Amino acid sequence: MKSFTITEINELVKGELVGATSHLIDGPEQLEKAGNNHITFIGSQKYVRLWETSKACAAVVDEKFKVEPGENRAIIKVKNADLAMARILEMFDPGPPEFDEEIHPTAVIHATAKIGKGCKIGAGCYVGKNVVLGDGVILYPNVTILDETKIGQGTIVWSGTVIRERTEIGKFCIFHTNVSIGADGFGYRPAEDGRGLVKIPQIGNVVIGNGVEIGANSCVDRGKFSSTMLGDGCKIDNLVQIAHNCVLGRFCIMAGNSGLAGSVTLGDGVIIGGSASIKDHLTLHSGAVVGAGSGVMNDVEAGKTVLGYPAHEARETLKQWVAIRKLV
Repeated sequence: MKSFTITEINELVKGELVGATSHLIDGPEQLEKAGNNHITFIGSQKYVRLWETSKACAAVVDEKFKVEPGENRAIIKVKNADLAMARILEMFDPGPPEFDEEIHPTAVIHATAKIGKGCKIGAGCYVGKNVVLGDGVILYPNVTILDETKIGQGTIVWSGTVIRERTEIGKFCIFHTNVSIGADGFGYRPAEDGRGLVKIPQIGNVVIGNGVEIGANSCVDRGKFSSTMLGDGCKIDNLVQIAHNCVLGRFCIMAGNSGLAGSVTLGDGVIIGGSASIKDHLTLHSGAVVGAGSGVMNDVEAGKTVLGYPAHEARETLKQWVAIRKLV
């Protein structure tokens, strides 16, 4: 178990140390659950009141809040408690699972695949024809990488993930458990005789930039033609659907259970809240924000925040909700 003094932690986050504690700190914890060997965090005014009854010996506190340390307790004042928390979590991170051997004997690797230096491939993995893995790629057990896929340096792929043929993935990406990359897009048309549906072939691929992270059980479908594309630094939560031929700019965020229908375009830095749905063939321009649970039926201008079902400009939607409550 890792332990640190409050002084060692303060040296890392470069805050202002107020008070002192003799306790060694064994880890971070929520205010309500913390023991006297824990450090906690106060990044919102609503949590300030919980400090008095918390058993934590230390807290990282946003500098704009007035908090007193108390007896044998310390606080570290910082400009941004969330970012300080991220650094402290790294200190206590126990690290990922270890590989006993770099390539497990049960992994199946096609003779034409090119495996970079320092790659680790777990039990039950399949690496197909003409696949290229850059240096330091990690495939945890039971990952499938199909033919002609290229994966850049330092990318980590967790168990159960399937990356279909011809996918192109950049450097230092993370794909969590059971992600699907490159499955067929959802394309059907009624048959001419009116009996049943005709499947539209999906012959494109998926192209993913550098530093992209995709959460568990999310899906990114291949293009019907050309590519479904995710730009550098995009962060995708669990249970997210990105349909065929969507194009995401750089550093977009999609929260859990949100979804893009086919051929949606997101500019740079677009944020989509949980369970929001975006209609096909729309463009959400750079910096647009979509509130949780919203249904977007029209293009969204750069920097605009929309909310509601169907989604409208956020302030207008809030006014409508107030007016409706007054009618009840």
